[in-house]
Amino acid sequence: MEWKKLIKLLFPPIWVIAVLVPLCTAALVYIFVNGYEEHPLAYLCYLLSFYTLTAVVMRCINVIPHRYRTAKEKLYSNPVGSRFMTDMKFRTHIILYGSLAVNLLYATVNVISGVIYNTAWFFVLAVYYTILAVMRFLLVQFVNRIGIGKNRFKELRRSRLCGYILLTVNLVLSAAVLMILYQGKGYSYNGILIYVMAAYTFWITGIAIKNLITFRRIGSPVMSMAKIISMAAALVSMLSLETAMFSAFGQDMAEEEKRLFIMLTGAGVSIVIVTMAVCSIVKNSSEIKKIMENKYE
Repeated sequence: MEWKKLIKLLFPPIWVIAVLVPLCTAALVYIFVNGYEEHPLAYLCYLLSFYTLTAVVMRCINVIPHRYRTAKEKLYSNPVGSRFMTDMKFRTHIILYGSLAVNLLYATVNVISGVIYNTAWFFVLAVYYTILAVMRFLLVQFVNRIGIGKNRFKELRRSRLCGYILLTVNLVLSAAVLMILYQGKGYSYNGILIYVMAAYTFWITGIAIKNLITFRRIGSPVMSMAKIISMAAALVSMLSLETAMFSAFGQDMAEEEKRLFIMLTGAGVSIVIVTMAVCSIVKNSSEIKKIMENKYE
Protein backbone atom coordinates (compact mmCIF):
# COMPACT_ATOMS: atom_id res chain seq x y z
CA MET A 1 0.00 0.00 0.00
CA GLU A 2 2.85 2.40 0.85
CA TRP A 3 4.51 1.63 -2.48
CA LYS A 4 1.30 2.50 -4.31
CA LYS A 5 1.12 5.85 -2.52
CA LEU A 6 4.76 6.55 -3.35
CA ILE A 7 4.24 5.68 -7.00
CA LYS A 8 1.13 7.85 -7.10
CA LEU A 9 3.24 10.81 -5.94
CA LEU A 10 5.33 10.42 -9.07
CA PHE A 11 2.23 11.02 -11.20
CA PRO A 12 0.82 14.33 -9.97
CA PRO A 13 -1.95 16.05 -11.96
CA ILE A 14 -0.79 17.77 -15.11
CA TRP A 15 -1.64 21.20 -13.67
CA VAL A 16 0.81 20.57 -10.82
CA ILE A 17 3.60 19.80 -13.30
CA ALA A 18 2.64 22.87 -15.34
CA VAL A 19 3.12 25.02 -12.22
CA LEU A 20 6.28 23.33 -10.93
CA VAL A 21 8.29 23.37 -14.17
CA PRO A 22 8.41 27.17 -14.69
CA LEU A 23 8.63 27.74 -10.92
CA CYS A 24 11.67 25.47 -10.49
CA THR A 25 13.29 26.79 -13.67
CA ALA A 26 12.96 30.39 -12.51
CA ALA A 27 14.22 29.49 -9.02
CA LEU A 28 17.30 27.67 -10.37
CA VAL A 29 18.15 30.52 -12.71
CA TYR A 30 17.85 33.00 -9.82
CA ILE A 31 20.06 30.83 -7.59
CA PHE A 32 22.82 30.36 -10.17
CA VAL A 33 22.79 33.93 -11.44
CA ASN A 34 23.05 35.42 -7.97
CA GLY A 35 25.50 32.88 -6.53
CA TYR A 36 23.19 31.37 -3.90
CA GLU A 37 24.22 27.76 -4.64
CA GLU A 38 25.16 27.08 -1.00
CA HIS A 39 22.16 28.80 0.60
CA PRO A 40 19.98 26.43 2.73
CA LEU A 41 16.87 27.32 0.69
CA ALA A 42 18.75 26.39 -2.46
CA TYR A 43 18.88 22.76 -1.33
CA LEU A 44 15.10 22.74 -0.93
CA CYS A 45 14.89 24.08 -4.46
CA TYR A 46 17.21 21.30 -5.67
CA LEU A 47 14.97 18.66 -4.05
CA LEU A 48 11.82 20.18 -5.53
CA SER A 49 13.49 20.42 -8.94
CA PHE A 50 14.58 16.78 -8.73
CA TYR A 51 11.02 15.74 -7.89
CA THR A 52 9.67 17.85 -10.74
CA LEU A 53 12.14 16.34 -13.19
CA THR A 54 11.24 12.83 -12.01
CA ALA A 55 7.53 13.57 -12.41
CA VAL A 56 8.07 14.94 -15.92
CA VAL A 57 10.13 11.88 -16.92
CA MET A 58 7.53 9.47 -15.49
CA ARG A 59 4.77 11.35 -17.30
CA CYS A 60 6.74 11.17 -20.55
CA ILE A 61 7.37 7.43 -20.09
CA ASN A 62 3.66 6.94 -19.55
CA VAL A 63 2.43 9.17 -22.38
CA ILE A 64 5.07 9.30 -25.15
CA PRO A 65 4.89 5.64 -26.33
CA HIS A 66 1.12 5.90 -26.89
CA ARG A 67 1.44 9.31 -28.57
CA TYR A 68 4.30 8.00 -30.70
CA ARG A 69 2.25 5.02 -31.93
CA THR A 70 -0.70 7.28 -32.72
CA ALA A 71 1.46 9.80 -34.58
CA LYS A 72 3.22 7.00 -36.47
CA GLU A 73 -0.10 5.52 -37.59
CA LYS A 74 -1.29 8.91 -38.82
CA LEU A 75 2.02 9.51 -40.61
CA TYR A 76 1.89 6.18 -42.44
CA SER A 77 -1.76 6.74 -43.39
CA ASN A 78 -0.68 9.89 -45.29
CA PRO A 79 0.81 9.15 -48.77
CA VAL A 80 3.58 11.74 -48.43
CA GLY A 81 4.34 10.73 -44.84
CA SER A 82 4.43 7.05 -45.76
CA ARG A 83 6.82 7.75 -48.63
CA PHE A 84 9.04 9.85 -46.37
CA MET A 85 9.30 7.03 -43.85
CA THR A 86 9.82 4.17 -46.32
CA ASP A 87 11.66 5.75 -49.28
CA MET A 88 15.25 6.61 -48.27
CA LYS A 89 15.95 8.46 -51.51
CA PHE A 90 12.91 10.67 -51.08
CA ARG A 91 13.75 11.27 -47.40
CA THR A 92 17.33 12.23 -48.30
CA HIS A 93 15.99 14.67 -50.90
CA ILE A 94 13.69 16.37 -48.38
CA ILE A 95 16.37 16.51 -45.67
CA LEU A 96 18.85 18.03 -48.13
CA TYR A 97 16.40 20.84 -48.87
CA GLY A 98 15.89 21.49 -45.17
CA SER A 99 19.61 21.41 -44.38
CA LEU A 100 20.36 23.74 -47.31
CA ALA A 101 17.78 26.24 -46.08
CA VAL A 102 19.18 26.15 -42.53
CA ASN A 103 22.79 26.61 -43.73
CA LEU A 104 21.81 29.57 -45.91
CA LEU A 105 19.94 31.12 -42.97
CA TYR A 106 22.92 30.67 -40.63
CA ALA A 107 25.31 32.09 -43.23
CA THR A 108 23.10 35.16 -43.72
CA VAL A 109 22.66 35.75 -39.99
CA ASN A 110 26.42 35.52 -39.40
CA VAL A 111 27.20 37.93 -42.25
CA ILE A 112 24.74 40.43 -40.81
CA SER A 113 26.18 39.92 -37.30
CA GLY A 114 29.71 40.40 -38.66
CA VAL A 115 28.71 43.72 -40.24
CA ILE A 116 26.87 44.91 -37.12
CA TYR A 117 29.54 43.89 -34.59
CA ASN A 118 32.51 44.42 -36.93
CA THR A 119 34.25 41.16 -36.00
CA ALA A 120 35.86 38.48 -38.16
CA TRP A 121 34.46 35.69 -35.97
CA PHE A 122 31.00 35.90 -37.53
CA PHE A 123 32.47 36.07 -41.04
CA VAL A 124 34.45 32.87 -40.37
CA LEU A 125 31.22 31.17 -39.28
CA ALA A 126 29.47 32.56 -42.36
CA VAL A 127 32.14 31.02 -44.62
CA TYR A 128 31.76 27.68 -42.83
CA TYR A 129 27.98 27.60 -43.31
CA THR A 130 28.38 28.78 -46.91
CA ILE A 131 30.67 25.82 -47.68
CA LEU A 132 28.10 23.43 -46.22
CA ALA A 133 25.37 25.18 -48.24
CA VAL A 134 27.39 24.91 -51.48
CA MET A 135 27.89 21.17 -51.03
CA ARG A 136 24.25 20.57 -50.20
CA PHE A 137 23.15 22.76 -53.13
CA LEU A 138 25.28 20.65 -55.49
CA LEU A 139 23.68 17.48 -54.15
CA VAL A 140 20.15 18.92 -54.35
CA GLN A 141 20.82 20.10 -57.91
CA PHE A 142 22.04 16.64 -58.89
CA VAL A 143 19.02 14.92 -57.33
CA ASN A 144 16.63 17.31 -59.10
CA ARG A 145 18.30 17.04 -62.52
CA ILE A 146 19.39 13.39 -62.65
CA GLY A 147 18.15 11.58 -59.58
CA ILE A 148 19.70 9.05 -57.22
CA GLY A 149 20.65 5.75 -58.82
CA LYS A 150 19.98 6.92 -62.40
CA ASN A 151 23.55 7.61 -63.56
CA ARG A 152 26.28 5.98 -61.49
CA PHE A 153 29.14 7.73 -63.27
CA LYS A 154 27.76 11.24 -62.78
CA GLU A 155 26.76 10.43 -59.22
CA LEU A 156 30.33 9.41 -58.43
CA ARG A 157 31.71 12.59 -59.97
CA ARG A 158 29.32 14.82 -58.02
CA SER A 159 30.14 13.02 -54.78
CA ARG A 160 33.87 13.37 -55.48
CA LEU A 161 33.47 17.10 -56.16
CA CYS A 162 31.76 17.54 -52.78
CA GLY A 163 34.61 15.56 -51.20
CA TYR A 164 37.13 18.07 -52.55
CA ILE A 165 35.01 20.96 -51.26
CA LEU A 166 34.71 19.27 -47.87
CA LEU A 167 38.49 19.48 -47.49
CA THR A 168 38.21 23.29 -47.42
CA VAL A 169 36.16 23.04 -44.22
CA ASN A 170 39.42 22.36 -42.39
CA LEU A 171 40.81 25.75 -43.41
CA VAL A 172 37.81 27.48 -41.86
CA LEU A 173 37.93 25.14 -38.86
CA SER A 174 41.59 26.00 -38.30
CA ALA A 175 40.81 29.71 -38.42
CA ALA A 176 37.97 29.24 -35.93
CA VAL A 177 40.16 27.23 -33.53
CA LEU A 178 42.90 29.87 -33.67
CA MET A 179 40.37 32.61 -32.90
CA ILE A 180 39.03 30.58 -29.98
CA LEU A 181 42.52 30.00 -28.61
CA TYR A 182 44.04 33.45 -29.02
CA GLN A 183 41.10 35.87 -29.25
CA GLY A 184 38.74 34.30 -26.73
CA LYS A 185 36.02 33.71 -29.32
CA GLY A 186 33.54 30.88 -29.09
CA TYR A 187 29.99 30.08 -28.12
CA SER A 188 28.24 30.98 -24.90
CA TYR A 189 24.79 29.83 -23.78
CA ASN A 190 23.06 31.15 -20.67
CA GLY A 191 21.15 29.17 -18.08
CA ILE A 192 19.34 26.01 -19.09
CA LEU A 193 20.05 26.68 -22.79
CA ILE A 194 23.49 25.08 -22.39
CA TYR A 195 21.84 21.77 -21.45
CA VAL A 196 19.39 22.02 -24.35
CA MET A 197 22.24 22.64 -26.79
CA ALA A 198 24.26 19.78 -25.29
CA ALA A 199 21.34 17.37 -25.70
CA TYR A 200 20.74 18.59 -29.26
CA THR A 201 24.42 18.27 -30.21
CA PHE A 202 24.74 14.72 -28.88
CA TRP A 203 21.47 13.81 -30.58
CA ILE A 204 22.49 15.07 -34.04
CA THR A 205 25.90 13.42 -33.65
CA GLY A 206 24.32 10.09 -32.80
CA ILE A 207 21.90 10.38 -35.72
CA ALA A 208 24.77 11.35 -38.06
CA ILE A 209 26.81 8.29 -37.04
CA LYS A 210 23.81 5.99 -37.47
CA ASN A 211 22.92 7.43 -40.89
CA LEU A 212 26.54 7.35 -42.06
CA ILE A 213 26.70 3.60 -41.40
CA THR A 214 23.19 2.90 -42.75
CA PHE A 215 23.52 4.84 -45.99
CA ARG A 216 26.97 3.43 -46.81
CA ARG A 217 25.31 0.01 -47.08
CA ILE A 218 22.88 1.36 -49.70
CA GLY A 219 25.76 2.15 -52.04
CA SER A 220 24.63 5.55 -53.35
CA PRO A 221 27.59 7.99 -53.53
CA VAL A 222 25.31 11.05 -53.32
CA MET A 223 23.36 9.74 -50.33
CA SER A 224 26.58 8.73 -48.58
CA MET A 225 28.11 12.16 -49.22
CA ALA A 226 25.01 13.85 -47.79
CA LYS A 227 25.52 11.91 -44.56
CA ILE A 228 29.27 12.61 -44.53
CA ILE A 229 28.47 16.33 -44.69
CA SER A 230 26.00 15.94 -41.81
CA MET A 231 28.66 14.06 -39.82
CA ALA A 232 31.19 16.84 -40.43
CA ALA A 233 28.67 19.46 -39.30
CA ALA A 234 27.88 17.44 -36.17
CA LEU A 235 31.58 17.15 -35.27
CA VAL A 236 32.07 20.91 -35.59
CA SER A 237 29.00 21.35 -33.38
CA MET A 238 30.74 19.19 -30.75
CA LEU A 239 33.73 21.55 -30.85
CA SER A 240 31.38 24.52 -30.48
CA LEU A 241 29.68 22.83 -27.53
CA GLU A 242 33.07 22.31 -25.86
CA THR A 243 33.81 26.06 -26.00
CA ALA A 244 30.35 26.77 -24.60
CA MET A 245 30.92 24.28 -21.76
CA PHE A 246 34.21 25.97 -20.87
CA SER A 247 32.46 29.33 -20.88
CA ALA A 248 29.69 28.07 -18.58
CA PHE A 249 31.57 25.73 -16.23
CA GLY A 250 35.29 26.31 -16.77
CA GLN A 251 35.88 29.35 -14.57
CA ASP A 252 38.08 27.33 -12.20
CA MET A 253 40.01 25.66 -15.01
CA ALA A 254 43.43 26.94 -16.07
CA GLU A 255 43.58 28.64 -19.46
CA GLU A 256 46.40 26.33 -20.54
CA GLU A 257 44.20 23.29 -19.89
CA LYS A 258 41.31 24.82 -21.83
CA ARG A 259 43.58 25.54 -24.77
CA LEU A 260 44.97 22.00 -24.69
CA PHE A 261 41.50 20.46 -24.77
CA ILE A 262 40.36 22.79 -27.57
CA MET A 263 43.48 22.05 -29.62
CA LEU A 264 43.07 18.29 -29.17
CA THR A 265 39.38 18.40 -30.01
CA GLY A 266 39.99 20.67 -33.00
CA ALA A 267 42.75 18.38 -34.27
CA GLY A 268 40.57 15.31 -33.78
CA VAL A 269 37.62 16.85 -35.63
CA SER A 270 39.93 17.99 -38.44
CA ILE A 271 41.50 14.54 -38.79
CA VAL A 272 38.11 12.82 -38.94
CA ILE A 273 36.76 15.27 -41.55
CA VAL A 274 39.89 14.96 -43.70
CA THR A 275 39.79 11.16 -43.41
CA MET A 276 36.13 11.01 -44.47
CA ALA A 277 36.74 13.39 -47.40
CA VAL A 278 39.89 11.60 -48.61
CA CYS A 279 38.35 8.14 -48.31
CA SER A 280 35.32 9.32 -50.27
CA ILE A 281 37.50 10.92 -52.96
CA VAL A 282 39.73 7.83 -53.30
CA LYS A 283 36.79 5.42 -53.41
CA ASN A 284 34.85 7.49 -55.96
CA SER A 285 37.95 8.07 -58.10
CA SER A 286 38.74 4.37 -58.12
CA GLU A 287 35.25 3.46 -59.29
CA ILE A 288 35.26 6.27 -61.88
CA LYS A 289 38.55 4.91 -63.24
CA LYS A 290 37.11 1.40 -63.54
CA ILE A 291 34.04 2.70 -65.36
CA MET A 292 36.24 4.65 -67.79
CA GLU A 293 38.49 1.62 -68.41
CA ASN A 294 35.50 -0.62 -69.10
CA LYS A 295 34.02 2.01 -71.39
CA TYR A 296 37.07 2.12 -73.68
CA GLU A 297 37.92 -1.58 -73.70
